[in-house]
Amino acid sequence: MNQSYDELDPPFETIEPEHWRGPVLFNSPHSGRIYPRQFLQTSRLDLPTLRRSEDSFVDDLAMGVVARGYPLMRAHFPRCYVDVNREPYELDPRMFDGRLPSFANTRSMRVAGGLGTVARVVGDAQEIYDQRISVDDALRRIETLYKPYHRALRKLFTRVHREFGAAMLIDCHSMPSSTGPRDERPRADVVLGDRYGTSCVAVVSEAAEAVLRSRGYAVSRNKPYAGGFITEHYGNPAAGLHAIQIEFNRGLYMDERRFERSAGFGRLAADLELLAERLADIPLEELRPYRAAAE
Repeated sequence: MNQSYDELDPPFETIEPEHWRGPVLFNSPHSGRIYPRQFLQTSRLDLPTLRRSEDSFVDDLAMGVVARGYPLMRAHFPRCYVDVNREPYELDPRMFDGRLPSFANTRSMRVAGGLGTVARVVGDAQEIYDQRISVDDALRRIETLYKPYHRALRKLFTRVHREFGAAMLIDCHSMPSSTGPRDERPRADVVLGDRYGTSCVAVVSEAAEAVLRSRGYAVSRNKPYAGGFITEHYGNPAAGLHAIQIEFNRGLYMDERRFERSAGFGRLAADLELLAERLADIPLEELRPYRAAAE
């Protein structure tokens, strides 16, 4: 059952294996489900509506990779409170009481859609707040949650890279099984996003797609999700740093209306462990900097 706290302590965690077996790191930035009490009091929406933007149980799906030898980082705060898969200051001036910093990005497509670093909407464009919130509140969320999260993720990614000479960041997300009540087109089971081949070498995306297809999943590449801020800014193949985003269809593993795991949860979790192993089997010479620079 969801709980709400005045303080998020800890706001996120890194779960490390006893023995590291390969250059693979999993990240679940949107599965946080601890909603601060003050935030709930300020929102005009009830908790089930707020949770529609949550990647429910994705961190739990990935938990099995730790026993296999691969670290997992996960957020405890919800993405509608602060979204770490955005630039640090993608902010909509219409939301706030006060003046935003001059360096804030107020014109991105994500801000226009209400999905900046501090979101304006959830679900099917439902407004979170019925009045403006203070700029100081938004900046506090960024300073106390967003920035520490990225410092920890960057430190862990760098550690993997130092240990193996290359690193793969698997950024895990989920997507609704449909875009709305009138959507009759079946969505893919899994969408892989590699920023159209720029955030990782091709062998990473190809290996991920091959193992998922072999397990019977319908896989799409870069459409409709090519990867967000994390994939774009952590992936640097020329330096031996590879990032790929994975979006799982929620219909595979959960009851989206009740926010409960379904019978398919165990199968997908096991297949995610298999994916980790197959990615770790990629020869390091295909991931290290000199190979990427030569291509």
